[in-house]
Amino acid sequence: MTYILAIDQGTTSSRAILFDQDMHPVQSCQQEFQQYFPQSGWVEHDAEEIWGSVQAVVRGVMAQAGCTAKEIGAIGITNQRETTLIWDRKTGAPIHKAIVWQDRRTSAFCDRLRAEGHETEITQKTGLLLDPYFSATKLHWLLSNVEGAAARAGRGELLFGTMDSYLIWKLTEGRAHVTDATNAARTMLYDIRRGCWDAQICALLQVPQAMLPEVRDCASEFGTTDMFGADIPILGVAGDQQAATIGQACFAPGMLKSTYGTGCFALLNTGDTLVASKNRLLGTIAYQFDGKPTYALEGSIFIAGAVVQWLRDGLGLISEAHETANMAAAADPNQSLYLVPAFTGLGAPYWNAESRGAIFGLTRNSGPKEFAKAALQSVGYQTRDLLLAMQDDMGTPGEAVLRVDGGMTASDWTMQFLADIIGAPVDRPNVLETTALGAAWLAGSRAGVYPDQQEFADSWARDCRFEPHMTSEDRERLYAGWQDAVRRTLV
Repeated sequence: MTYILAIDQGTTSSRAILFDQDMHPVQSCQQEFQQYFPQSGWVEHDAEEIWGSVQAVVRGVMAQAGCTAKEIGAIGITNQRETTLIWDRKTGAPIHKAIVWQDRRTSAFCDRLRAEGHETEITQKTGLLLDPYFSATKLHWLLSNVEGAAARAGRGELLFGTMDSYLIWKLTEGRAHVTDATNAARTMLYDIRRGCWDAQICALLQVPQAMLPEVRDCASEFGTTDMFGADIPILGVAGDQQAATIGQACFAPGMLKSTYGTGCFALLNTGDTLVASKNRLLGTIAYQFDGKPTYALEGSIFIAGAVVQWLRDGLGLISEAHETANMAAAADPNQSLYLVPAFTGLGAPYWNAESRGAIFGLTRNSGPKEFAKAALQSVGYQTRDLLLAMQDDMGTPGEAVLRVDGGMTASDWTMQFLADIIGAPVDRPNVLETTALGAAWLAGSRAGVYPDQQEFADSWARDCRFEPHMTSEDRERLYAGWQDAVRRTLV
């Protein structure tokens, strides 16, 4: 037996999943790690704690499967994107906690750059908006606020990377400082048309190019690790949303997927055309093979599954995430609560960094069940925001099937509401772990263990299709209430 190991380094946990030669997940191991909130709107991770969790889950999944390193043909890595880290070139020690993609500390700096007229050029080159979400201004903050960092970076002593780069550096014991095109495309430093780091943007943000990783295709040679008992090549890397797009086999232009994890991210394959959005969506690289990028339109929602985590950890209304579906089903149908989960601002298509969460429509009878229903519905409403913006950008009607994945898709209630509110079929695949599957396929196909792109696409299988049952009148009435709630939240 030859296994492929997928390392899925997410926002709240690290996971390792072993896939067999038929691309079926056979064993998984997961470990959560701490979230740090030093100030309002700030979110950090301890990179060394994450590295410890990755080692633990890899060793754990190998032990559970009774698998040795010699039986693993390749490693694929997928990761939380945009989270920003600087470490010492010699020791590998981080100079500061990693600044997470959700972090909004650079909002004022982004406003200043926008006022100075830099956003148009940045968007034309990177496909991204000038927003704290992306790595570039986080990197600038670290260089500006960690004592001695700018000088050390200038002397070539420090390295920058997103979590994929850091993990590869650690796995290869400092032999490889690399990333892939999808992660590079999320830094706001990478020209996705020319396929290179942009010298002008780097100069604007005072980022020495010597600290940036080498950029490679998604299926490529990223180095070899011998930390688990034998040499294992790292042959596939993609940011989590791009890996999910690959895992959902969205290889044809017009295909659409939406992933529901901590946040929600919808990607529409646009082929070799980089679409300039009229609705503040992002142009990005969906994947890159043989040096040729395939582009996508992306809509990013900051809070999806995290709203359920908030019900559990913040309010104490539930003890397990799965409780929310039954609570929502039992909620008072005569109450119309709208929860706008702008805990760290609003993402696409609003891009309002200063907005904060709010709930509307509370009555004396509102309770935990109604809160749970409003939380789950907020994910559907935000998805419709994204799909309407995509349809407008592409000039096409909303007739596409939405392929979904991620932890929240296990909830039939949530997926049925999603189909109802977008007015289109929602397909849930047999393999829900599509992010890890995408990373595994990248590595396995490069290793010659897995089939080519077409055969992989043909093997995609649906577990369940949710058809919309809601009347158009009810759909529009509910969505109008959501739009009103968002308007009241925007600042």
